[in-house]
Amino acid sequence: MANSELAEKRQNADTILKVEHLSMRFGGLVAINDLSFEAKRGEITAVIGPNGAGKTTVFNCLTGFYKPTGGMVTMQHKNGDKFLLERMPDFVITKKAKVARTFQNIRLFTGLTVLENLLVAQHNPLMVSSGFTFLGLLGFPGYKKAAKDAIEKARIWLEKINLIHRADDPAGDLPYGDQRRLEIARAMCTDPEMLCLDEPAAGLNPRESAELNKLLLDIRAETGTSILLIEHDMSVVMEISDHVIVLEYGTKISDGAPSFVQNDPKVIAAYLGVDDDEVTDLIEGSGGDVGEVDQLVTQLADVDPADEVAAPEHLAGGLDAPRGGIADNLTLIKGIGSVNETKLNAHGIYHFDQIAAWTEAEIKQAEMYLSFDGRIAREDWVGQARQLASGGKTEFSSRVEAGKVPSSHETSEETDSTKKTEGGK
Repeated sequence: MANSELAEKRQNADTILKVEHLSMRFGGLVAINDLSFEAKRGEITAVIGPNGAGKTTVFNCLTGFYKPTGGMVTMQHKNGDKFLLERMPDFVITKKAKVARTFQNIRLFTGLTVLENLLVAQHNPLMVSSGFTFLGLLGFPGYKKAAKDAIEKARIWLEKINLIHRADDPAGDLPYGDQRRLEIARAMCTDPEMLCLDEPAAGLNPRESAELNKLLLDIRAETGTSILLIEHDMSVVMEISDHVIVLEYGTKISDGAPSFVQNDPKVIAAYLGVDDDEVTDLIEGSGGDVGEVDQLVTQLADVDPADEVAAPEHLAGGLDAPRGGIADNLTLIKGIGSVNETKLNAHGIYHFDQIAAWTEAEIKQAEMYLSFDGRIAREDWVGQARQLASGGKTEFSSRVEAGKVPSSHETSEETDSTKKTEGGK
């Protein structure tokens, strides 16, 4: 489905969660920057991005663990009731707004049985029916019925996750994958309208991931619960999600159907196909030919080359060749990497002082070519280049030179080692 068709379909769907201009700052660190998106009722919405992109911070703002610096988060129930989550304490968000969550690290009560973990999730209705304990002590029929209903609900979920035979075993004795599913079942015992899952597939093998996919699709189909999930496992995200949001440095860089996001050049460059090993393989397989590399990346993105923005022969201040025949190691600038260095060289950028001299307009030109949305400014390429051009070092360049960050260039440490080896011969 084209992204425009998906947008029209989603526009007509019922919105359950609306995030508007959400921001979260920790001192001078901007963890979330003016984030806006909508989650539709009955859909599985995925939030993806690398470590440090701000995904869990978004969850913490939605569920009351953090109070946002700015913005509005609105939850709307089927009956029309609206809740401003940014104004509510965390326990009220769970109780009244009906938002449940799981965490990256499993947080079961390991000393309680599997069944007891699901009963704990039903604590609130059980306490009300017991008159906050004393009606339960007197054995009133209302409490007996509530206790029976709670056990029945737990039984149903244990059957759904195939753990009914382990009901009386300590939760801590379960295998890792079973604990993951139990945690999801416990959250579902609170009868949420929205279920927030923080990396539910983390640590799962392929079989367990497939079981997780089936469970989440069943939850959506059978209960109508909307699901918001953070996940690094792209096989999970692309297989079950209706809508994907991509974050980088707390800023949204893509938003749409899985097929659209998967084919977005920004996402391909940043997340789905260009890690260090793959980039190296791509360059080596092409013999270092930039045109061939670009063609391969275009094929990965399934983008018609005719639709691409034509890059200028030379970027601003570009040279026909490096001065003295020797180019600077541009990968010492955090954010450039070997692929972008190759592209920059192909368009006349070989030296730190060339980047250091870029104006705002020239930065925008480079970002358009590299498909970066504000990244050059955020990572301060110009400031880094200015420092390196003057003979100084940055914290990142020091790590590269020390061999702590992979580089396509020989580091100074490797050069010194080579000289010592040759001198000893």
